[in-house]
Amino acid sequence: MANPKILEQKQLVIDEIKEKVENSNGIVLFDYRGLTDAEIKELKHLLRDVDSEYKVYKNTLIQRALNDLNIDIHDHLNGPSAVAFSKDQIAPIKVLANFMKKHKAVTLKVGLVDGEVTTEEELNSLATIPSREGLLTMLAGGMLAIPKDLAICLDLYAKKLEEENN
Repeated sequence: MANPKILEQKQLVIDEIKEKVENSNGIVLFDYRGLTDAEIKELKHLLRDVDSEYKVYKNTLIQRALNDLNIDIHDHLNGPSAVAFSKDQIAPIKVLANFMKKHKAVTLKVGLVDGEVTTEEELNSLATIPSREGLLTMLAGGMLAIPKDLAICLDLYAKKLEEENN
């Protein structure tokens, strides 16, 4: 029989994982084997810059926490797993994708975006989406183009009418 204190500590970790999953919109599990301590610190710093958190948990504890939340990703929980949690759905994916370009040791396993299980391929495609600020800039540019084009057309029409009247 397992020591009750150890079981209690494990339950606290499971509860912590469940709380982080429930409070996050973007979660990415990835393999970090092969990274040096300096590279792990760099990754933690990059994730912290986008309000994401990096944690390493035992796969069995991750599985127990996700089972309690009715999330099934047990096929992806082989080998060591690190987890990035974020309120932003895309930010940790983009950070990890950029980090992977320089550090081939990192591989994405699976993600949860707004509570939906997301495969490695889907994570890679989400990484190509521009940032929220970039999307808002594109939207604003598109919205400004319409009145600008209208103003140009009205100006040209007014000049044409002036020429006809002279």
